[in-house]
Amino acid sequence: MTRHYPLDSVTVVDLGQIYNGAYATFLMAMAGARVIKIEPREGEHLRKRGNVGGAGLLFAMLNSNKLSVTLNLKSERGRELLFEMVKRADIVLENFAPGAMERLGCGWSRLKEVNPRLIYAQGSGYGQSGPYRDYPAMDLTVQAMAGVMSVTGYPDRPPVKAGPAICDFFGGVHLFGAVMTALYEREKTGVGRAVDVSMQEAVYASLSSNLGLYYGSGGGVPMRTGNRHGGMAESPYNVYSTQDGYIAIICVGETHWKSLTTAMGRPELAQDPRFATLKDRVAHMNEVDELVGSFTHQFVKQELFELLMKHRVPCAPVRDLDEVVNDPHMHARGALQWIDHPELGRIPVQSSPLRFEGVDPLPIIPSRQLGEDNARVYGEWLGLSKDAIEALKSEGVI
Repeated sequence: MTRHYPLDSVTVVDLGQIYNGAYATFLMAMAGARVIKIEPREGEHLRKRGNVGGAGLLFAMLNSNKLSVTLNLKSERGRELLFEMVKRADIVLENFAPGAMERLGCGWSRLKEVNPRLIYAQGSGYGQSGPYRDYPAMDLTVQAMAGVMSVTGYPDRPPVKAGPAICDFFGGVHLFGAVMTALYEREKTGVGRAVDVSMQEAVYASLSSNLGLYYGSGGGVPMRTGNRHGGMAESPYNVYSTQDGYIAIICVGETHWKSLTTAMGRPELAQDPRFATLKDRVAHMNEVDELVGSFTHQFVKQELFELLMKHRVPCAPVRDLDEVVNDPHMHARGALQWIDHPELGRIPVQSSPLRFEGVDPLPIIPSRQLGEDNARVYGEWLGLSKDAIEALKSEGVI
């Protein structure tokens, strides 16, 4: 039986910007959906950021396999064209500030009249309701508000942000999940609905280890734990130095600990009453880290990694971005692909982490130039004539 991509017949009108919305619709595009990215005539914020450093790569990473059109939603004709697209679409997604689409006359209350089968997805920092609704929300500010920064770093130093934009992307993944859930329901009922995902709420569950320490201490504010376990409930659990870098090691339960002591050539440590159980090791965490660290520092990280792998000890060398970009495993699976981008040259871009049995990952189609598909979408899809499209340009609509 010939298998198709799960979203082959789905059309998405993508008003997403920066990371949050753009990643959700990227996942849809890589699942086979036709994604039409709508930008203001000057381009969305992430595209405009492309002239700073290597920021053009970010836009290319998140907007592969999408069509690109421009549209001025502040004009009446622009809104009319949006409504024409909505009539033909399955999903509209946006991550503007709450209320922005309503102020334009294009919010859910209007769009569901245009297409009752529509799934309308809204991503935001704090959600469409509640006292924080209108707070400006960027990944950094949500990390601060959500508690991520308070548990990141070392106890004797100021809080720091998580390196990656975790709130944006956690929000984007949950937004994708919300859309797929609503789309499943619509296929059973024939009726669409709006979905609302908050970045703050999306990241909360990732604090679980830290919350365990918080509740376990009777409500005391947990300190930042550096590279140790966020709940201070695992040992060894740390990043240890080697002769040429660092290696991360974690032992979950007694089997891993015994395997590590064997690899260290110190099997007697497994019987030492200070380290006999997880509770004992946690109570003597500093001593555990000193023993493990003095062992790891005798090796280069790759040699040590291979030794610990032989003994099935959970570990990994701490790699830099150059090593990750050229990761042979990621490239073997097609998770990373080198492409020739018309504006950026040869660049590495990610595929979707979602794999579907029976079909290969879709090949990467480079992100389009601003408005590159105006004629294709407005002409071929909506049926406007060449003269009508030219008039839209002269009127400042596209």
